[in-house]
Amino acid sequence: MAIMKKKSNKKLASSLIHTHFPGLEIDELYTAQRKFPSTLRADLQLALEDIFKNQYEGKLVGLFRSYPVGGLTLSTFLDDSHDPVLVGPVQYDEVDTGEKIPARCLKNGLWLSTFKNIPFALMLTISDRYSDIDGVNIEIVVPPGADGEAMSYEFLENLEKLVYAAGSYKGKVISLEQASRYSGKAGSVKVHKLRSVDRHDVILPAKTLELLERNIMDFIDSREQLKELGMPVKKGLLFYGPPGTGKTHTIHYLANRLPEHTTLLITAAQVGLLEEYCLLARFLQPALIIIEDADLIARERESMNNPCAESLLNMLLNEMDGLREDASIMFILTTNRPEQIESALSSRPGRVDQAIEFPLPDEIGREKLIKLYSCKMTLTEEIIKMLVQKTSGATPAFIKELMRRAAQFQIRSGDKEKLNQSIFDQALEDMLFAGGTLNVKLLGGSIGKLTN
Repeated sequence: MAIMKKKSNKKLASSLIHTHFPGLEIDELYTAQRKFPSTLRADLQLALEDIFKNQYEGKLVGLFRSYPVGGLTLSTFLDDSHDPVLVGPVQYDEVDTGEKIPARCLKNGLWLSTFKNIPFALMLTISDRYSDIDGVNIEIVVPPGADGEAMSYEFLENLEKLVYAAGSYKGKVISLEQASRYSGKAGSVKVHKLRSVDRHDVILPAKTLELLERNIMDFIDSREQLKELGMPVKKGLLFYGPPGTGKTHTIHYLANRLPEHTTLLITAAQVGLLEEYCLLARFLQPALIIIEDADLIARERESMNNPCAESLLNMLLNEMDGLREDASIMFILTTNRPEQIESALSSRPGRVDQAIEFPLPDEIGREKLIKLYSCKMTLTEEIIKMLVQKTSGATPAFIKELMRRAAQFQIRSGDKEKLNQSIFDQALEDMLFAGGTLNVKLLGGSIGKLTN
C-alpha cells in the first residue's frame, strides 16, 4: 500500500523573488540598505504607505522564519533547507504615538513592484537585540546595472525625506523606553499626558517669573529674528532650588505653554540614551530637552568614582556644545544641589547660559499657594493669615500636602462648615511631629521654621 505524502502549504519567499526577477538568480541581484531608529518606526510606516499609494504600485506580503535570530536580509532567502524564509500573513505591531488609536506598524514585509520597466523589491524587517527592537531595516533589491542602482538610490532618498517630514511625535511630550514593556504595545517611545498647568498656577516670585518668561517665551518669540541676525538660537538653562519648590511643576507649565515644541523628558537613569535623545530632538525641533536631577551626572569631577560617570558628563557637555548654532533646541536642567554641579557645566558659555533659582515661597507666595491648593475648601481670611505665618520656610509641596491633610481631617470629623484652626493644628501635628524630622524633610519643610 502506497503511503501518500502530505502536501506542504508552505510557500518560500525565495520563489517570489525568482518569479519577480526572471532569468536572475538571487545571488546576482543588487541590494542597498538603510536602518532607521525604532523611534521613527511610525513615521517610516506613514512614509511607506504614502509611497506605495501615490508613487508606486506594489504587492505586499508578510515574511517569517521559525528562528528569526539576526533578522532577515535577502541573503537569508538563499537558505531554503534549515530555516527558510516563508510567506505568511502581514503582521503589524501597535505603536503608541499619543493619539487615541495607536499606529499600526509593519513587522516583516516584502513589496514587489516595477518602476519604468525596472522590477524591484523592498523588504522591511525588524532589527532586534535581546528581544528589544533597536531599529528597522529597509533593503531594496534591484537588477544589476546603472539603471537599477540609480532607481534604488532615488527611492531611498525620497523615503528618508518623507520619514523626517512625517513627525508623528512633533509637539508631544515623550521619553524613550529601555526595558521590556508590558502594555501589549511595541515601540521604544513613550508619550506622556502631562497635567494642564496654567500661568496662574505657577507661584513664583515676580522677578523669577519674569526671568523665566524672558529667557524662554520671549527668547522663542525672537528666535526667527535672531536667526536673521546670524545669532545662535540654541539655549541652555539651569533650574535650581530645594526639593518641592516647583521646578517640575514649572516644566509642566512650559510644555503646556509651548504646544508647537516637542518635549523630551530625560531622567538621570536615561542619560546613557542622551545621544539618541538629541538625534530625535534634531528631527523634531523645535524641541525642549529636559534633564531632571542633573547633579546625578554633572556633579564635580572630584566626587566621581568611576570612568562611566565622567563619560556621561562629557557626553552631556558635548551634546550641548555640539548642536548647530541654528538648532531650535533648548536644554533645561534641574537640580536640588547646585553646589554639586560641575563648574564647566554651570559657567562655560554654550552650555548653560542662564541659571534660574526656585526659592522657598515668601508670604505673598505662600498665600497664593494656600488659596490654590485649598481647591473647593472654604477658608476664612483669619485662617489664611494664620497658615501663612505657620508655613514660613515650607515648600509648595509641603503646603499642598497640608491642605490635603486638613481636608482629610475635616472629612473624618463630619463637619461640613468652614475649616477651623483645630483642623490645621491636627494636620500640622501629623506632618511635623508624628513622623519625626525625616517626615518633615520628605514633605519639604524645615521643622525649626515651621514650629516657631
